[in-house]
Amino acid sequence: MNVRRLIPATAAAGAVALGLMAVSACSTSNAADGSSGGKLKVVASFYPMQYLAEEIGGDRVSVSTLTKPGVEPHDLELGPRQTAELNEAGYILYLKGIQPAVDKAIAQSEAKNKVDAATLTKLEHHGTEGGHSHEGEAAGHDEHGHEGEAGADPHIWLDPVKYAEVAKGVGKSLEKADPDHAADYRKNTDALVTRLGGLNTTYEQGLKSTATKTFITTHAAFGYLAERYGLDQEAIAGVDPESEPSPARIKDLQAIAKKDKVSTVFFETLASDKTARTLAEDTGLKTDVLDPLEGITDKSKGADYIEVMQSNLAALQKALGGAK
Repeated sequence: MNVRRLIPATAAAGAVALGLMAVSACSTSNAADGSSGGKLKVVASFYPMQYLAEEIGGDRVSVSTLTKPGVEPHDLELGPRQTAELNEAGYILYLKGIQPAVDKAIAQSEAKNKVDAATLTKLEHHGTEGGHSHEGEAAGHDEHGHEGEAGADPHIWLDPVKYAEVAKGVGKSLEKADPDHAADYRKNTDALVTRLGGLNTTYEQGLKSTATKTFITTHAAFGYLAERYGLDQEAIAGVDPESEPSPARIKDLQAIAKKDKVSTVFFETLASDKTARTLAEDTGLKTDVLDPLEGITDKSKGADYIEVMQSNLAALQKALGGAK
């Protein structure tokens, strides 16, 4: 046996083992402090939270989302990998009441910074039977079992003004979670709030003068938007885009469409359009997409929040008889 060769080989093996231990320790440390490659590791629950995290966090954060493109967020169930992501995150941004399974997992997560966007603005709408909502009233949302306020409507991101309020709160919470880069978060927040302000102005001007104020949609997600711009939302089947409306509800909608001179029944990108198309055929109406922006897919009319909201405005103007 060549002892001289054996000793260096053993030493080399030991060095490799020590190196692996060091890498492992480093990885564990990064996971423990919620960082990845020097960036704050952020987990967002679904697209509207992901957009805020990416826009405000910029190149100071590494963002992943629990709800992948094309997945309907309300019924999301988490796998082991997603649960592990939550435990390793340095910052979690979610909206309580949209995804019960996510809410539960986040409550059990070991992450230090957990931010519920619903606490950063006021949830003013509450469930009402039939999915009717307009100025000062609520969309039908209690049948989904939201866990925030009883029957509270969590679709705050569809109102640019409320979304801007949330953005400000997210910016401040990121400053607190990662104070070394507070100035960057502040700058990015200000830029996003300015863009959202511009979007709000565009909506105000675009929906100021319309032939009708009533729109029919599959999903009662647009209560805040309707209130902000003085519109009347009539949902086919309340909050659940997959539920079937009652014959009485269909009859009501047919009467509303005739009375309010409704031209269009809206469906959305992540749910079946069957009910909307059936109602439209029965009442002689057109169909179009009004995107609740719960996720961006190939079917989305726009690449991000701002672009899709602009497409939604164009669709509303066309349906309501507004000037473009």
